[in-house]
Amino acid sequence: MIAAAVAIAAVALDAVLGEPRRAHPLVAFGRWAGWIERHLHAGCRLRGLLAWSLAVLPWVGVAWALDAFARQLPTWLSAAYAALVLYAAIGLRSLGDHARPVADALDAGDLDAARAAVGRIVSRDTGALSSGQLAAAATESVLENGCDAVFGALFWFLLLGVPGVVLYRLANTLDAMWGYRTPRFARFGWAAARIDDALNLLPARLTAATYALCGHTASAWHCWRRQAGAWDSPNAGPVMAAGAGALRTCLGGPAPYHGRWKARPPLGEGQPPDAIAVRRALVLVRNGVVVWLAVASVATFALEAWRHA
Repeated sequence: MIAAAVAIAAVALDAVLGEPRRAHPLVAFGRWAGWIERHLHAGCRLRGLLAWSLAVLPWVGVAWALDAFARQLPTWLSAAYAALVLYAAIGLRSLGDHARPVADALDAGDLDAARAAVGRIVSRDTGALSSGQLAAAATESVLENGCDAVFGALFWFLLLGVPGVVLYRLANTLDAMWGYRTPRFARFGWAAARIDDALNLLPARLTAATYALCGHTASAWHCWRRQAGAWDSPNAGPVMAAGAGALRTCLGGPAPYHGRWKARPPLGEGQPPDAIAVRRALVLVRNGVVVWLAVASVATFALEAWRHA
């Protein structure tokens, strides 16, 4: 039951403490990755792969060594170490901390405050967005980051322990830094984007299935099947299409990036998004986490019973 207990403890720590306010490990990693990028950047995929390897693999090695050492300690100490690492890797409470102000501002009719709050969680231009577009942006962010910052981290921890979750979270962070189709990163960031795609292949589809299970199931499956393939990301497509269907709301569509409107396919079906949709997306993710922790607990209990049978 150790893995499930550690996951529950990490989620509880996140609920109580939220993201570390000072010295967050991912902030330090971002500085390290930025230094490597400045010294190795070139319009070359091989240089990008080398930079990714230098940024990520040493820390995965450190995590593996520390994990191996922790396993020699009393069980409670080893579990505490693993829980702290997983706590640093997940961001369930952070989703609410960032998305709830958007919903509150929309309820108050304060579009300027809503635009400022949305600007802190998405990369699109927010200055000309309507209330519905602001709600859509926040809802999309919750659904997509539910995979990246919550379910993906839980998946790789339950599968490979501390080294697995460290590898996943650092790779995901590098994708957020380098995985853009811009002149600077189109080739250099190719490895970061493709590795993140590979690591999210299973978590994204499990996240989409979780959204379908915890929301309007028939609508979620329909939207996943019909809409996900049109999205430009192979993993965000299933997650956001299933999530939009589960919420019975309409997401996607054109959005402004860097001064230009980017054509995006529609996602979901039902009502236009509003403040309620943002809050329902948060509830959907939280309910999904409860399901994952329950399944993990039952699975590990069954495995232990089988081993001792």
